[in-house]
Amino acid sequence: MNYVQDVWNKILLLMEQEITATTINTWFDDAVAVKLEESRFLIYSPTPFKRDIIRGRYLPVIQKALFELFSSQFEIVVLDQLEEPKEEKVENQSAEALSSTEGYTFERFVVGNSNKFAHAAAEAVANNPGFSYNPLFIHGESGLGKTHLLYAIADTIKRAHPNYNIVYIRGDAFTNELIQAIRDNTNEQFRIKYRSADVFLMDDVQFVAGRESTQEEMFHTFNTLFEAKKQIVFTSDRPPKEMLRLEDRLKTRFEWGLLADIQPPDYETRMAIIKNKAIRMGFDLPEEVIIYIAENITANVRQIEGTVNKILAFRDLLGNNVDAGNVTRAVRDMFKDPHSILPSADVIIEEVCKFYSIEEDELRGQSRIKETVQARHIAMFLIRSMTNLSLKEIGKEFEDRDHTTVLHSITKIEDLKGKEPETAEILKDIKTNINIHYE
Repeated sequence: MNYVQDVWNKILLLMEQEITATTINTWFDDAVAVKLEESRFLIYSPTPFKRDIIRGRYLPVIQKALFELFSSQFEIVVLDQLEEPKEEKVENQSAEALSSTEGYTFERFVVGNSNKFAHAAAEAVANNPGFSYNPLFIHGESGLGKTHLLYAIADTIKRAHPNYNIVYIRGDAFTNELIQAIRDNTNEQFRIKYRSADVFLMDDVQFVAGRESTQEEMFHTFNTLFEAKKQIVFTSDRPPKEMLRLEDRLKTRFEWGLLADIQPPDYETRMAIIKNKAIRMGFDLPEEVIIYIAENITANVRQIEGTVNKILAFRDLLGNNVDAGNVTRAVRDMFKDPHSILPSADVIIEEVCKFYSIEEDELRGQSRIKETVQARHIAMFLIRSMTNLSLKEIGKEFEDRDHTTVLHSITKIEDLKGKEPETAEILKDIKTNINIHYE
């Protein structure tokens, strides 16, 4: 028996819980498992654009399936050639993403009026880490290129300083690692990992807000790195002053360097993004198709690129010509109002549990611990506001609670949302993570 291939087959089955079978067939039909190591899983796809899609969209799905199989975190490596890559020189990197920065370079970032300041600041930091702007704080809505700039900084510094210890982490993952370190009594190893970084990159730093232990750890990590003139870069969906649950001492430090915002791309930038993406994928789009996409998708760079990917898949899989009519049929579902996409109750409950660091059984059950009760109220409110489930159907998700109990929870959160800005911010943070499932 081929053990690695058997693991891969199980992963593909588990992935069907997160994405459709059609999606799996489209992007993973020629992918093969190469090697399973202690903390890495290596796969290969012979098609370049499929490799880019897998790296850009589906690494978290694969990691989740591996965690379900082995109860352990794995780094996913998507090979360009059917051979094992050389060992990385940089140690103590987060397993989250630095292995997949290929393609996320400054050269491939389309610059327009909406992002040129953030792009220039990121380049300055990458070319002179620790001295130009420290910290650099890039903020803007999801899908506008913040993570691309973060990866581009890492890519540039890695090439110029191959021995630098570059550490990347998401804000919520930082919290989860800290919780695990506390449980395992490995706090010192956790601190060494982050405080020994030459470059510290944190995506979605807004998720550390409101978490006392995480903010304490972040405060000391920041001070250690800043005093040692190590480069710090944060991204967030909002500026520090709008993080209502963030401690003032952290707000102050986040604003010490340079704040750079990214806005949705204007029409000319959208046109340039579409042309750039098509050229990199090796095909020419008719002008009418480029205009059609640019006029219909206006707010999100990620969705623009996803549209081009889908058009190419439509052409390759079905052999259809790329004209306005066929493009309309291929991407009609991508032009829907994002609010029309309804998440499942399970996804909402999963993200609430992650946010509050509690088990699903505890949330759904009868626990009367104050924080669990609050999380349960939040979950019921979000299910009611983000799905079409009735009060009775929501109650069934929580051990058949009565519809009046559900209504009480929803009313309570609705009231708190109006009175307490912190509650509104919590709802926004959890919604952000829920929506990631459907991007």
